[in-house]
Amino acid sequence: MPLIFVGGLVFGVGLAVSRMARPEVVLDFLQFEDFGLLFVMGGAALVAGPVFHLATRSGKRAPLTDRVYDLRRKTLDSNVLLGGVVFGVGWGISGICPGAAYASVGIGNWPILAGIAGMFVGAYGQGVARDLLRD
Repeated sequence: MPLIFVGGLVFGVGLAVSRMARPEVVLDFLQFEDFGLLFVMGGAALVAGPVFHLATRSGKRAPLTDRVYDLRRKTLDSNVLLGGVVFGVGWGISGICPGAAYASVGIGNWPILAGIAGMFVGAYGQGVARDLLRD
């Protein structure tokens, strides 16, 4: 558990330092006015890409779950497309994604709590709808 907390803390501090926990910065990116987010995401991909590549070929197990590192592949189906559209629309409306929303609270953006509540309601509603459609 402490390892998860430290990881979340590093992630949140990184978002705050890069200013990606500020919705106005993200909205400026989405309106092609500020490309700083592109550099932040590119830097993250440059770090994460080799780590995922090496971890999935190492044969080692994750320290918290004891599961073998493996890539989870999803087929491109209607659920993935619809989820991506809903995520993108929510990101565009609020100017912030779920991880950055929590970091945004940490820097004093209290109005984002309404958006976080909406994420919980939406996730719950999606689960209820999926159960109803499955029956």
